[in-house]
Amino acid sequence: MTETTHMQTPPAGDGAKPRSPEYRLAASALRGLRQDLFHDAFAYRPLPRMRVDGPLTRRLPGSLGGYAAWTPHAVISAAALITLLLATVDTSVAPLLAPLAVLPILLTMLRPTAAFWLSMAATPVSQVFGSYMDGYPWLPASFACHLTVLTVVAIRTKPRTAAYMWAVTAAYGFVADVILGPVYYYGDDTAPMLVLSALVLLVVAVWHTRREARQEVTAQQTVTAHERSKRTLLEERSTIARELHDVVAHHMSVVAIQAEAAPYRVENPPPELERAFATIRENAVAALTELRRVLGVVRAEDYEAPDAPQPTLADLDGLLANVRDTGLSVQKTVTGAVRELPQGVELSAYRIVQEALSNTLRHAPGATAQVEIGYVLGGLGLRIVNGAPPAGALLKPSPGAGHGITGMRERVSMLNGEMTAGATDEGGYEVAVYLPVPSTSTSTSEGDA
Repeated sequence: MTETTHMQTPPAGDGAKPRSPEYRLAASALRGLRQDLFHDAFAYRPLPRMRVDGPLTRRLPGSLGGYAAWTPHAVISAAALITLLLATVDTSVAPLLAPLAVLPILLTMLRPTAAFWLSMAATPVSQVFGSYMDGYPWLPASFACHLTVLTVVAIRTKPRTAAYMWAVTAAYGFVADVILGPVYYYGDDTAPMLVLSALVLLVVAVWHTRREARQEVTAQQTVTAHERSKRTLLEERSTIARELHDVVAHHMSVVAIQAEAAPYRVENPPPELERAFATIRENAVAALTELRRVLGVVRAEDYEAPDAPQPTLADLDGLLANVRDTGLSVQKTVTGAVRELPQGVELSAYRIVQEALSNTLRHAPGATAQVEIGYVLGGLGLRIVNGAPPAGALLKPSPGAGHGITGMRERVSMLNGEMTAGATDEGGYEVAVYLPVPSTSTSTSEGDA
């Protein structure tokens, strides 16, 4: 026990006192410096091509758009060319200084951190072979090279890495001035380097911050839109479940009541018939109980079941009359042999027409609408189309979140139907729906089988 405690105690030289905040801050800075500038310093990270989906590049022709993707590489190459011209002006050692000024800039496109260290190493070498009268401790070409490298590497890395690079640059300038500064009285360019590089790195850091904030906002908006869509879908499913609960519960109640009353309609019914109707009634009551137990959970606490039956296509004329009272000119066309459909199909068809007309009132005030209902073999077809709103309409369109389309798609999907919705060539909007309905003969034959 004593030996274990001794191993966990700090060394004698450091003592058992906790580290000071300054010490922890310095240790954290050194760890960050080692992580950003030394760890994987020669990692291969080629400069990616620029995206061409921006507001300007998107308008370029196909061939120019492909070349525009290489814009960052072209800008860096142009900066290297300018630095090369500076290295070859009024010097007899241009073949030596030119590679030292150009290679670090070109290397930023492949190994950014290594390019920074190469620029730092090339600076004193260039100074040895160059003239101190041209600049100290950076020659003009070295000055332009190092400033370009700092800018490109800062753009390609994190703001913290840029701060470490600036600190290393400042340390080099301080050492060069303290050790050799008194010998050469021509002045130095450490202060201009530090000031210009600090301004450039500050601009780059602000650009990084804005880009990260924009990405975070975009991601949050995407998540919010996805959650809103899911919530809308769940709310619409809850509404459909409540309506179907009322429809199915009504039919099951009718089955239970008729099964209970059927034996009294026959004089002296046989015991087998009475037992069969009793079994039908018991099963109907049990199914009704389970239905209420499962689907009843979707009802809100303040939800009240409607006193009137759920609407069907037979009530569509009343809906159209109410819509016309609001100022919408709407016409109805019915094709095919009108027949009674399952109540779930009738209810969904009514709600789809209702929502489509509501969208017309909201998004195209003053326009005309057409409701087409087609009773076809094996199903029901719906088409609700509205024209473009008139140019001089007094009412303006009211923006919406698209929940109505989501609800219509959910109802159609529940019935295994098909739906298309989109703008028309005339500037209006069209909703086309097909709801499959099994034929009576098919259902009967399947029941007999």
